[in-house]
Amino acid sequence: MTEQQTETAAIEAPGKAARTSTGGHLADTREGAPGGAGEVAQQARSLGLGGAVNARDLGGYRTADGRVLRHGVALRSDGLNRLTDRDLDLLAALGLRQVVDLRSLDEVREAGPDRVRGLPVAAIAAAELSAAPITVERTDPDGVTLHHLPVFAADFDIYVALRDALADRSPEKQHALLGDGRAAAMMTGLYRWFVTDRVARERFATVLRLLAAPEGAPLLFHCSAGKDRTGWTAALLLTALGVDRETVFADYLLTNERSAEIVENIVDSFGTRGLMREPELLLPVFRAERRYLEAAFEEVAAGWTDFEAFWQDGLGLDDAVLAGLRANLLAP
Repeated sequence: MTEQQTETAAIEAPGKAARTSTGGHLADTREGAPGGAGEVAQQARSLGLGGAVNARDLGGYRTADGRVLRHGVALRSDGLNRLTDRDLDLLAALGLRQVVDLRSLDEVREAGPDRVRGLPVAAIAAAELSAAPITVERTDPDGVTLHHLPVFAADFDIYVALRDALADRSPEKQHALLGDGRAAAMMTGLYRWFVTDRVARERFATVLRLLAAPEGAPLLFHCSAGKDRTGWTAALLLTALGVDRETVFADYLLTNERSAEIVENIVDSFGTRGLMREPELLLPVFRAERRYLEAAFEEVAAGWTDFEAFWQDGLGLDDAVLAGLRANLLAP
C-alpha cells in the first residue's frame, strides 16, 4: 500500500554538477545533458505485468559519455506478491536471475510474499517473513535467486503508522498524523533517513553490488509501491552510471503515471467505505514528489563533498563495483 521507511539521501542542489560515472571513475555531468527527461517516456518502458503495474525497465537511458543502458538487465517494480502466471512467464522470458525485495516484515505479512518461479513457496515465505536479510538461492542454473533486504526504520515505520491510523478511523487522529503538511514532512524525513541511516545505506549498497556481480543481471529490485526505496535505488544506480539529474528525476516521477488509477481508486475507496473523512490526506504518501528525492540528494550533499565521496564512504563501494555495473548494464 505504501512505502515503509524514514530514509533520505542527497547529492547536490539542482543546477550543480553531479558526480557520475564515465570510464572507470565518477565524473561530472549536468542537468539537461543529451538523453534527458524528454526521452524518459519511451525509454523507461513498462514490463506489462498485470500484477505489478509500476514494473518497468531502466534500459534506454543515456549516460554522460554517450553510452546507453541495455534493456532487460536492470528492472524496478512494485511488489511481486500479486503476479499472475502470465506475469511469471514474461519475467522468465527476460531471463531474470535475481529478485531483491526491500519490503519489511510487516509489509510482507500484510500483502504476502513474492511470487518467484522455481523457488519453493515455503522458502520464499521464510525469507521474506524475516526482519533480517536472507537469500534463497536458485534451485537450478537457469533459475532465480531471491534476496530479502528489508529497509525500514525500527523507531518509526510509516507503513505501520498509516495502518494504525486507518484502523482507528478517528478523523482527528488521522488529521493529526497526516494533515497540515505532516504527511509530506514524513516522506521527506523518510528520504533523508535513506542517506543518514547506516543500515539503510548498507542495504541499498548491497543491491548495487548484486547488480555489479558477474552474471548478476537481469535483476529486479522492488518494494511495496515501487516508489520510495525502489526510487532511491534507481536514483543511485542511474547517477553512478552517469545519467543526468533531470532524467533521474523524470524516471522517479513516472511512478505517478503508472500508479495514478490505483491511487485514485484507493483514495475514493477509503472515503466511500468510511475509513477516512479526508482521504486526500494520503496523497502525499501515495505520490512521488520531486521534493522527496531532492531531500535525499540534499542530504548526500550535506554529509559528503560529492557523489564520489558518498559512493566510497557512505555506501562503502569502490571502482570495482562501478566497473561491474558498467560492464553488466551498459551497451558496448
